[in-house]
Amino acid sequence: MQEAAFIKRNKPRWEEFEKLVKSNSTINPDRLAELFIQVTDDLAFAQTQYPNSRVTKYLNSLASSVHRAIYKNKKEERNRFFTFWKTEVPLAVWQSRKQLTYALIIFLIACAIGGISVLHDDTFARLVLSDQYVNMTLENIKAGNSTRIYSSASEMNMFLMITLNNITVSFKVFIFGVFASLGTGLQLFYNGLMVGTFVTFIYQHRQLAHAFPVIMLHGTIELSSIVIAAGAGFVMGNSLLFPGTYSRLASFKMGAKRGLKIVLGLVPFFVIAGFIESFITRYAFMHWSLKVLVIGLSALLILYYFVVYPYQLKKYGRI
Repeated sequence: MQEAAFIKRNKPRWEEFEKLVKSNSTINPDRLAELFIQVTDDLAFAQTQYPNSRVTKYLNSLASSVHRAIYKNKKEERNRFFTFWKTEVPLAVWQSRKQLTYALIIFLIACAIGGISVLHDDTFARLVLSDQYVNMTLENIKAGNSTRIYSSASEMNMFLMITLNNITVSFKVFIFGVFASLGTGLQLFYNGLMVGTFVTFIYQHRQLAHAFPVIMLHGTIELSSIVIAAGAGFVMGNSLLFPGTYSRLASFKMGAKRGLKIVLGLVPFFVIAGFIESFITRYAFMHWSLKVLVIGLSALLILYYFVVYPYQLKKYGRI
């Protein structure tokens, strides 16, 4: 790479680093560590390609500044548990907004494919959902409650089982990102395919008005969290595919760390979704206003924490 192209490509990032280091405001230690890795990778590249260049001297000076800032702020904060969800997770979400958008698009496309396939092939639902699940749903429809499955076990047993399963699924979707994002993409696509298939299946049996709001009581948070976990998997996978000016190992470490923060940040949301599914969804015939309230509050929670709040932090310079 020509020196001019190298400078043009990375100059905005260096200026941001320099501004953060020189500012008097407190900088997140993890953010400083990330900056240090990026600057030292650029420095190593410059030392190899342009050993006597002014840009090499500049990066050496900048790396030293970041290094001093890290050790100046290396004392752990007492409220780290609180700041993890207050700052670190929103920062990771903001930095990963493109991958999260890709995950949402893939999920919606998969839902559409599942729905269209069911409309054109009556056997497709059995292929995706299994004969056992389809037969059980048909029996529930005949019994007058297509969502009776959500009241088939005790509240606490369901809560523990569902919450653990959802967390396991989210980590599985994330970890599969190590296979160059392909594994995460396939897992996400299959989940979207199942959702689209089931929704269209209940529509065909004239149960959509009843079943869909019931499912979305917990599904608003649960499905959103799975999409976000997939976005975290794409962050890790893309760090391997597109390391940029960093070594592939350094890029992977940064991507894996950022993605893992997002997935860990989802744990409380899966607990909330598990609670709703176990203790509230079973009341399928509650008044429609209560369903709207639960779904609306769930949607607002997801949108605020994963969209609005990271934007606000970035806009006002808090991250």
